[in-house]
Amino acid sequence: MKSIDLRRAAAAMMAAALVLTAPGIAMAGSLSGSVGDKRFSPVLPSSLKDPCNKAYKAYVAAGGHSAYATTGFIRVMDGYVLCGANYNSPSQKAAEDLAMKSCQSGLAHYKVAAGSHCQIAASK
Repeated sequence: MKSIDLRRAAAAMMAAALVLTAPGIAMAGSLSGSVGDKRFSPVLPSSLKDPCNKAYKAYVAAGGHSAYATTGFIRVMDGYVLCGANYNSPSQKAAEDLAMKSCQSGLAHYKVAAGSHCQIAASK
């Protein structure tokens, strides 16, 4: 008789522990599908096949700490957007640093000088 009471008590304690920890489990879920901390709406080129469109969609789909950096505007005369992204980094700060480096390397590669600089558009 005593073992049945002990089993019921243990089951009741386990159920209570599950109820108390369930909300914490839901909050610790994946970042996948989340835009995260959006600092400004990035200007995305109209072509869906554009690398910056693909990078932004991959950023939103990423499940870990990620960041998306871009030039803040499209120059009317030139019509370009440069971007950089980093996915699934160990921390949000690391993702932002690597996304900025990626964007800045694009600026250096294409030798863009006047009026453009990279900014973090969103990070999570």
